[in-house]
Amino acid sequence: MTTFPATVMLLGSGELGKEVAIAAQRLGCRVIACDRYAGAPAMQVADLAEVLAMTEPEALLEVVRRHRPTVVIPEIEALAVNALDELETEGITVIPTARATAVTMNRDRIRNLAAKELGLRTARFAYACSAEELHRAAEPLGWPVVVKPVMSSSGKGQSVVQRSEDLDQAWEVAIANARGTSALVIVEEFLRFDQEITLLTIRQRNGSTLFCPPIGHEQANGDYQCSWQPAELSEEQLHRAQTMAREVTDNLGGVGLFGVEFFLCGDEVIFSELSPRPHDTGLVTLISQNLSEFELHLRAVLGLPIPAIRCAAAAASRVILADRHGSQVSYNGLDSALSEPDTQVLLFGKAQARPGRRMGVALALGQQRTDAQARADRSAAAVNLQIKD
Repeated sequence: MTTFPATVMLLGSGELGKEVAIAAQRLGCRVIACDRYAGAPAMQVADLAEVLAMTEPEALLEVVRRHRPTVVIPEIEALAVNALDELETEGITVIPTARATAVTMNRDRIRNLAAKELGLRTARFAYACSAEELHRAAEPLGWPVVVKPVMSSSGKGQSVVQRSEDLDQAWEVAIANARGTSALVIVEEFLRFDQEITLLTIRQRNGSTLFCPPIGHEQANGDYQCSWQPAELSEEQLHRAQTMAREVTDNLGGVGLFGVEFFLCGDEVIFSELSPRPHDTGLVTLISQNLSEFELHLRAVLGLPIPAIRCAAAAASRVILADRHGSQVSYNGLDSALSEPDTQVLLFGKAQARPGRRMGVALALGQQRTDAQARADRSAAAVNLQIKD
């Protein structure tokens, strides 16, 4: 068992990191929040803050070695993963593991693991390292296709391409929005799915793998817009999803919570992506479950027991988005937003706004999904962002 107070270092301090920090502090932990800019959401509640370029190996090694935390919890993908591997060899615990962080930060590595090594059902796909290769790779998949950088997040650089004439533009968008210097893109068949789900999967240090009730969600431009829990699946679909999630997380190893995404196409369950950390669609668990995804993550990371996961009859979330650029952000309408019964509103405290940036989220309970979603939608719509340059 971990001796308390433990020191938790977050690599990435956005809104998900902020909730991890709060959950850690409720367990008496000391939290060090790291990010590339000052004043990030998790820094606002942490004990200490460090601003550094986490893609620079030497900067990352220096800050971790100086603080010697009990655990290092990556909360973003833009990291110097080779530095994490080096830290792990020095005896520092990286969550879930340095290898898992490296594999899941690149779409090609996690897709190769799922499809080629483990034999899981995924969308048909191919890779391309030039516009010419993209044309050759896309044609056999049929139209439309989806083109993405292998290194990006939150839908950046993603395009749905209806015809071959638009592939050159999709290539340019993918390369322009790729993280780092990668010049590789993935092109996938376009799945006409019935539902997207996230299955929050918890690997414990001394216990069996646990699952939260599945979360349904909708995305726009590759980024989550709303989610609800529990999603409606057949028993057979849920069993297949749990089996695949357990297989891929067992391969990655380590402890903590993983957000495993699937497409449901008829009776078919198709593996999509995986994040080795709390998932944005899982913000709904802050109102839906007795233990949120962030509390579950910390319990698994610190070796604490998880006796039971209980879920409300229905809960939903709706994001609150900025619609313009600006560095002065204020909010009106909270009184109206919170007048909806059984709702919560979280404002993330981000100083910079840009079109489509997630600035907050509304959460709601209901007797049925439609009730909960309507409440979350009304609550989110009532929040008015005032954004100035």
